[in-house]
Amino acid sequence: MATFLYKLGRLAFRRRHFVALIWVALLTLAGVGAASAPTAGNTSFSIPGTEAQKAFDLLEQRFPGMSADGATARVVFKAPVGEKMTDATNKAAVEKTVKELRGGSEVASVADPYTGHAVSKNGSVAYASVKYKVSGMELEDSSRDALKGAAQDARDAGLTVEVGGDALSATPETGSSEVIGIAIAAVVLVITFGSLLAAGFPLLTAIIGVGIGVSTITALASALDLGTTTSTLASMIGLAVGIDYALFIVSRYRSELAEGREREEAAGRAVGTAGSAVVFAGLTVVIALVGLSVVNIPMLTKMGVAAAGTVAIAVLIALTLIPALLGYAGRKIKPTGEKSKLLGGGRAKSAAKQGRPNMGTRWASFVVRRPVAVLLLGVIGLGAAAIPAASLELGLPDDGSQPVSTTQRRAYDLLSEGFGPGFNGPLMVVVDAKGSADPKAAFTKVGDDIKGLKDVGTVTPAAPNKAGDTATITVVPNSKPSSTTTEDLVHAIRDKGADITAATDAKVLVTGSTAMNIDVSQKLNDALLPYLALVVGLAFLLLIVVFRSILVPLKAALGFLLSVMAALGAVVAVFQWGWLSGLMNVEETGPVMSMMPIFMVGVVFGLAMDYEVFLVTRMREAYVHGEKPNQAVVTGFKHGARVVTAAAVIMIAVFSGFIGSSEAMVKMIGFGLAIAVFFDAFIVRMAIVPAVLALLGKRAWWLPKWLDRALPNVDVEGEGLREHAAADGTEGERELVRV
Repeated sequence: MATFLYKLGRLAFRRRHFVALIWVALLTLAGVGAASAPTAGNTSFSIPGTEAQKAFDLLEQRFPGMSADGATARVVFKAPVGEKMTDATNKAAVEKTVKELRGGSEVASVADPYTGHAVSKNGSVAYASVKYKVSGMELEDSSRDALKGAAQDARDAGLTVEVGGDALSATPETGSSEVIGIAIAAVVLVITFGSLLAAGFPLLTAIIGVGIGVSTITALASALDLGTTTSTLASMIGLAVGIDYALFIVSRYRSELAEGREREEAAGRAVGTAGSAVVFAGLTVVIALVGLSVVNIPMLTKMGVAAAGTVAIAVLIALTLIPALLGYAGRKIKPTGEKSKLLGGGRAKSAAKQGRPNMGTRWASFVVRRPVAVLLLGVIGLGAAAIPAASLELGLPDDGSQPVSTTQRRAYDLLSEGFGPGFNGPLMVVVDAKGSADPKAAFTKVGDDIKGLKDVGTVTPAAPNKAGDTATITVVPNSKPSSTTTEDLVHAIRDKGADITAATDAKVLVTGSTAMNIDVSQKLNDALLPYLALVVGLAFLLLIVVFRSILVPLKAALGFLLSVMAALGAVVAVFQWGWLSGLMNVEETGPVMSMMPIFMVGVVFGLAMDYEVFLVTRMREAYVHGEKPNQAVVTGFKHGARVVTAAAVIMIAVFSGFIGSSEAMVKMIGFGLAIAVFFDAFIVRMAIVPAVLALLGKRAWWLPKWLDRALPNVDVEGEGLREHAAADGTEGERELVRV
């Protein structure tokens, strides 16, 4: 592979006009496709196999036009102090609002508070329920604007009005966070390379890759039912790996120049060596993202596959467009150790500075001298950080987890005040009595049995369909939706349903947003271990091929698991226990978002393997070329530590930008990914990895002979380049390129 990529790099360097034209044409084509594609709404949401989804599907069949999984909104009204919602003036204002709400094209129904018994006992609070024909993720912005406008009209009439429900849920804007991340990345790249031009290449190519990927997703969004969340994830991951991969190759190019190679040769060798690491690092990311399909949540599968496509584009750009741009730059790109004149280059260094080893060399030398102490300190530190993960509670955020500054949270609090905390998460019990001899008796029995369960506040009478074979019963718990008590009630109703089926032949299903959240959390929790096994297992096999070793891939996988567990522990401590919640502006603690662990595993695993492959391939390269094991570790850090550090700092900056979001989910994702990259890059890859390799010595690179013969030789360390150069008679032809 190294030889093939070496030739590809040289070809791209020589034919730079042709390569640049191809990528510009692809970007233009994707942009035109995105601009001309029909506007697509957010992707539809379904959770195949869950009881809540089965109940929704049944309601669609038995209650045509009901829109069981349609968006809902609760417009909550509170009377001024000393007044009641039943007063004539207040009642007129509410009825006017209800009439206004019914005019929406996507509105299925609006329940009047005064005819639907939706006024609190003390008369201070009332609410109007709005049901939409489409889900909250598919709702048009015009419908949301109409909802907000109706609420504002009621406020103008003197009432306190807040709006809750999933109808106002929207994908959070993250554009400013991405701009901040790019700005910090630019600063780090300039410091790393000492050149504005060299720093600009990774940013330029990453933006081009993200532009092609996101534009392609936009162009296909309508046909493939892709939503805005898909492009958000693709842009975040594409930007991260795009900068990383270009950074690796430009850094290696400058190292080859520093060894005195001619520029085209340096470009070829950079792509042949660092490019090989990029290919396999990219493959691990693709495996992690495509592996999300094992969860069997269509939206998550589409997000993973789309992001994987953007990663593949980033790899291709790094292998072809980067050497082409290096060809355009010519002598403006300086060898390692030299800075541009604008940033202080050209000044003579003192003899002491010239002979002094860099920071990576000094750190690696320290670690190989004291590997046991460094290993124990790293493992104990991450182990301590992982302790809170043992108390991990999973759930999906509801309006109660929103900041108090939002209307959703204020509506949630008003409903809790007027009707009790469980009113914010009613359960819908669906009774399928089609196979029952006496459907009415079955409906009555279900209602009576549920009333006898713990934590049940109210149970509404059964509401049958026209055929009389299916009915819905609304159950309001005494506890809030995200509590474990409510989850226990859902399971208790389902357990009771088995007895009811045996007695009446009627099936009992529990659904609604609260039950759906519980089912999604359980599904994601059940999928975590299979997903881990798939991703880590496939990557382990891939890394065996890359490093031709058993112990190095095993160490990489175990180190990753340690860093992820430590990151989950940090997330639990902040968002579930409330540690440092003031610093992180976490207003409401609660269960960790159920998607967080599996999402963190997928994203962080890919980035962690980037650093592992790039850092350890330099060690492997030095070892294969004759250095002793410990010296190979030091050499790997000499050439790779600065680049990996820069890449990690950039990623931490990008992800940390999301911590400032007002959305609890986005805040949690940003913090979790940032702390996970910090743990993995600086503790696992920079400390534990060299310590373990120093302790293992030659054993680290051991591979059974039969397996060595069976595995393909991908030559990531570039050994074949020496043979190729010797055959061409170019090994001794080195020019010292200086400006």
